[in-house]
Amino acid sequence: MLKERHPWMNTDDIALASYGYENEGWFDPWSLLSAFRKKAISLGAKYIDGEVSGFQYSEVKPNESMAYGGCGRRITGVKVRMLNSPETNVVNCSYVVMAAGPTSKEVGMLADIGCGPADGLLDLMIPVEPRKRYVYVCHAPEGPTLDCPFVIMPDGSYFRREGFGGMYIAGKSPPEDQEPSCEDLSVDYEWFNDQIWPNLANRVKAFECLKIKNAWAGYYDYNTFDQNGIIGYHPAYPNLVVATGFSGHGIQQSPAVGQAVTELIINGCTVSIDLTKMGFDRLWDGTPLIEKNVI
Repeated sequence: MLKERHPWMNTDDIALASYGYENEGWFDPWSLLSAFRKKAISLGAKYIDGEVSGFQYSEVKPNESMAYGGCGRRITGVKVRMLNSPETNVVNCSYVVMAAGPTSKEVGMLADIGCGPADGLLDLMIPVEPRKRYVYVCHAPEGPTLDCPFVIMPDGSYFRREGFGGMYIAGKSPPEDQEPSCEDLSVDYEWFNDQIWPNLANRVKAFECLKIKNAWAGYYDYNTFDQNGIIGYHPAYPNLVVATGFSGHGIQQSPAVGQAVTELIINGCTVSIDLTKMGFDRLWDGTPLIEKNVI
């Protein structure tokens, strides 16, 4: 079946494949992000170009503290250091949504998360760190065209068509013992030559002659605990919602995560989908939420 639909694909070593006939595809993450931003601005949201440098707090009344069992404080303001300026502004707030991606652990530490006593709610750090991933833009003039789906191979290598001029993007996540340094966003082209290109050429003969035209690197907000998102109130603060650690799935899940965060603030819980399992309890209990099919 797969070979009949895609005769350009080598399926000699494939016994079983999954193929989506509908409601499948890909999108441009930057375009989606830009659309979200423009819509938010049209609804009154204000964006500030700056870096969070700290938080302000107020004491929680004893009866409120008993109700939520937190650390006795709530966040009342976010200190923002402006870019290219010595100025620091304070953004007053009723709620804080911490969606700091790969720097979530460091931003959390500014709120003392991970810096508290061993028997307290501020003991556990947010288990998120940056992991660098490469995306390569390749040209193969004789490669598959409109009938080229997003292909993920058994070794984790992937490719898809990019436009109509014989352009493709490809990549692969490295094993734990080969994680690249996150000190900068430089691209390792040898990783492509050694770990990705042979797999592409084996799967599609036309890729034997492909050439890299461009490449970039970016950071995953990698959840070291179970590689799944963390969505929910932090147990130490009654008004801090965390949404981070999506480990490469964030742009796909972002519309639903935004809806979930909205429901958490308005209703105190998620309503559309029960996301209790994605909260902080699993970190405290040591019960990871494992997904095996990850690229």
